[in-house]
Amino acid sequence: MGFTDVFKTKQFKSDIDRLTAENEYLNSLLTPEMRTAVSINQEVQRLNQEKENIYLEIQKMYDEKNKLNQQLDHIKKQLIILDDEMLYQDFALYTPVYNLMNSEAYKDRIAIVRQKQKTMIKNNSAAFFPTNFTYNNSLAQGKKLVADNVKQILRAFNNECEAVIDKVKYNNVESIRKRIIKSCEDLNKLNAKMQISIAPSYLDLKLQEMNLCYEYSMKKQEEKEEQKRIREEQREAQKLQREIEEARKSSIKEQTHYKNALHRLEIQMQSVSGTEYTILEERRSEIQSQLANIEEELKQIDYREANQRAGYVYVISNIGSFGENIYKIGMTRRLDPMERVDELGDASVPFKFDVHAMIFSDDAPALEAALHRAFDDRKVNMVNTRREFFHVTLEEIEEVVRKNYDKTVEFTKLPNAEQYRESQMIRKGLGQATLSKTEPTTDFIHMEQPTEIPPIKNTRTHASSIDTKPRTLSLDPNKEYLHTKWGVYEMPEHYTVKMSYGKRTDLKEL
Repeated sequence: MGFTDVFKTKQFKSDIDRLTAENEYLNSLLTPEMRTAVSINQEVQRLNQEKENIYLEIQKMYDEKNKLNQQLDHIKKQLIILDDEMLYQDFALYTPVYNLMNSEAYKDRIAIVRQKQKTMIKNNSAAFFPTNFTYNNSLAQGKKLVADNVKQILRAFNNECEAVIDKVKYNNVESIRKRIIKSCEDLNKLNAKMQISIAPSYLDLKLQEMNLCYEYSMKKQEEKEEQKRIREEQREAQKLQREIEEARKSSIKEQTHYKNALHRLEIQMQSVSGTEYTILEERRSEIQSQLANIEEELKQIDYREANQRAGYVYVISNIGSFGENIYKIGMTRRLDPMERVDELGDASVPFKFDVHAMIFSDDAPALEAALHRAFDDRKVNMVNTRREFFHVTLEEIEEVVRKNYDKTVEFTKLPNAEQYRESQMIRKGLGQATLSKTEPTTDFIHMEQPTEIPPIKNTRTHASSIDTKPRTLSLDPNKEYLHTKWGVYEMPEHYTVKMSYGKRTDLKEL
């Protein structure tokens, strides 16, 4: 330290003492309110600094989140979901590639594709491989090693494809396709050092085989449904023929009976007169009227037998089984159409069907087809056309019937649903209130997190003003629900029915 530094040190100390004294003097001049304002200003500065540090931490967390999301997206692209429960929740409609006429055509095409695969393997064109590879300085050993590896990669790929193609269904077609492609890519990577890979044309044949096998199974199912429909029509035709024969036999027998009665009556009338003759004349008129009715019935029977398209179009519902505004629109050629309705309400549904309209038409199939076309986009089952249930209102059905049918038709607006309503009353009497159907909300709505941090402002932000929690579902967790394939039903609280009895009466006194 130099001589001049000593004087500087003394000067610094004197300056410090002077400034400290001035500071103490100024502090003594401050009022309590001014001291509070100073402390508040210092606290604000500290909080702003803390706020900036928090925003920096949040920015780091968002950056890390974005990085994790990118990694997750990459993993999802490689992940192939094969769990049925997850596949049922999210699957795309399959668009047929070939649209062949029948299952035999699909079988022939599958045989052709498999024969092409065998030909490619036989011609060594199913995979790419080097021809000048040496092993232990031997070209022959190198060729044998390459041939063994080619055989191994093709065998592994064929086994993988055979295993997954047998499991292909409507909900996992795309997953199986991705699995076949990924299997090919993985095998190519494992054999990259040997420069061996599966040919894209061979992979394409495997994908063609998968599409053909799936569409073959679909076509087989369609043919089974068509055969089932034909058998059902044949059974209906046989039942109709039996009904016609029995009705004709019964009418002829009744006609013969009335003719014999009329013949005896006419013989008896020849020997009577006066009041007795008048009585017999009235009786003969009644018999002749009965014979005229029977003649009309026989004509109707002959007409139904000759006209194969005459029948009844029925509109029925079953609110106890399917709910309101669900109607079945079908056709029957039975002489008694209610027999067909009774068959539909068998043990497969809990309640019988209610008839809203029974329309006789000379061309029943045309009327039925017109109704089905009008509500084609309102079908309950959009895949199987044989399921003739539609989600419409009775007024809409009545409007279409009027446009396609020129005769008067009576519609029963309110269904009886006798057993269903009685069941509801019994359930209520047992303390089980009627089940109320509710539609659950299954979509969780989350608050989207911003990808960028908003600019820092001097204003303070309360943490409670930022809502990052998902919205709650419409189902109350404090209540019990009955989950069925038709929906979710709220189970009401039980209540008791208090019953009081009057005075008992002795039967002996009565």
